[in-house]
Amino acid sequence: MAVPSHSESTDLTSPPPSKITDLNEDSLSFCATYLSLQDLSNLAMTCKFLKRVAYSDSIWQRCFSERWPQEVARISSKTSSGVRDAYLARHASLHQFKFVDPLSADLYTDAKSFDHIMLDKNDIIFSQGSSIRTVKIDSFLNGKDSVATLSDHNARITSMRLFPIYETSLFRSESQRKENVLVTSSCDHSIRLWWKGSCHRCFRGHNGPVSTLSDKLLGDSSAKLLASGGEDGTVRLWSLSSSGKRGQHGLKATFYGHEKPIKLISVAEHRASLLVTISKDSKVRVWDITTSSAIRSSCCVGMTTLPGTPVDMKCHESLLYFAAGSSVGAVDLRTMQKVITAAIYQPKLYSFAIAPSKSLVCTGGNGKALLWDTRRNQETLKPEPLAELDGHTGPVTLLHMDPYKIVTGGPEDLCINVWEAETGVQTNSFICCQSEDVGHSSRCTAMAVKGTQIVTTAYGEESGIVRFRDFFNASCPVLKHEDEHSSKFWDPQCYSDSNTDSSDI
Repeated sequence: MAVPSHSESTDLTSPPPSKITDLNEDSLSFCATYLSLQDLSNLAMTCKFLKRVAYSDSIWQRCFSERWPQEVARISSKTSSGVRDAYLARHASLHQFKFVDPLSADLYTDAKSFDHIMLDKNDIIFSQGSSIRTVKIDSFLNGKDSVATLSDHNARITSMRLFPIYETSLFRSESQRKENVLVTSSCDHSIRLWWKGSCHRCFRGHNGPVSTLSDKLLGDSSAKLLASGGEDGTVRLWSLSSSGKRGQHGLKATFYGHEKPIKLISVAEHRASLLVTISKDSKVRVWDITTSSAIRSSCCVGMTTLPGTPVDMKCHESLLYFAAGSSVGAVDLRTMQKVITAAIYQPKLYSFAIAPSKSLVCTGGNGKALLWDTRRNQETLKPEPLAELDGHTGPVTLLHMDPYKIVTGGPEDLCINVWEAETGVQTNSFICCQSEDVGHSSRCTAMAVKGTQIVTTAYGEESGIVRFRDFFNASCPVLKHEDEHSSKFWDPQCYSDSNTDSSDI
């Protein structure tokens, strides 16, 4: 038998495998039009060649036309820097409310104070006294009956939270996975779990009003726990997976140790088994729910005291950011040592928010809010603000902050102000409500912001008003004054949604 020569054996070997980079950019760009925005971002981070593909105009033209089809023609004439940049610029401008023509609608209610308000997908949820109301946004905008009243509580609502339904016993199928349940606490000593307009669980155990609920559920397993704090000074853990209308066997643990009513509760971000609680006497306790002990006070694994009356707190990674008295600081939950004083505002703080990914903190004071960069203030005892967000009449008690914007308001203000998160430059200002809408002495009392949507409330002697705005399809930008004022702020003049004709644009 003849043995094949070396050249013949080489010819029989398979060709080298093809790589994705062997394809030309046009072919790859066409394939990439089927990717989501998250997938495009992942593609751009792989290598320089695929980054060029992910940034190609053909891909972002498709993204732009799918999201804002009515704006494609207008943007196409202004794309010298590329369609991707135009897409991102419009996305940022919409999230910063830089337009005067949002989709808007008003809902009139009882002439009562609004205690809480939330936005959840297609719902506006708010409470007045013991009553909770939910509004279907799509029906509301189309003029249909969209309001449902939840009236099982018989005393003032103290806290409202939204949690994924798959973390509760109500979860039945994957089709429900994106839905949320509403959990509320009240001065009637109870906690209730709501879904689709009905109360499905009622939890009782506190010996007094339930003052607050945890911002997230505790634990890593499927059987997660809700934490509540009460005027009785106890912290209680509840299983949302417990069955039965009355929540039988829902109470899983009670923690003792605080001597005053619980004011704030938050779950640590770096460990889902750690719970941080702050009482009205400024005492901070950290609890570990994995610690097994018959004496519940021994589950406390850390303690400290804040330098003033607690205002708010937020956990990020292993840090606890707090606002208390006239300062904002951070405590390392691993050592319980204070690691930074991020802000100081005399004489006192009324509100506080953070954007940890940008190392930014915003504080609400009397007449103005202040923006702080925590990176600048790490090694100083007297931190300096990055920008002043002024224009308020009294205390800034309403404060929202996300990577794009800061939204500020207060009970003595007629307007809500909007600012760029990174610079503090004002982008917009709009009326919460007009006095003729609800009667004398109408002012902003509650606010919720989510993406391009904002909902505000006010009430007067005659009625209350819930005003919803959505900037997602807005097209008429806020114009700047051509004077020295415009170098720092956009036009700060308040506008009414009913007064946005061509003379105002």
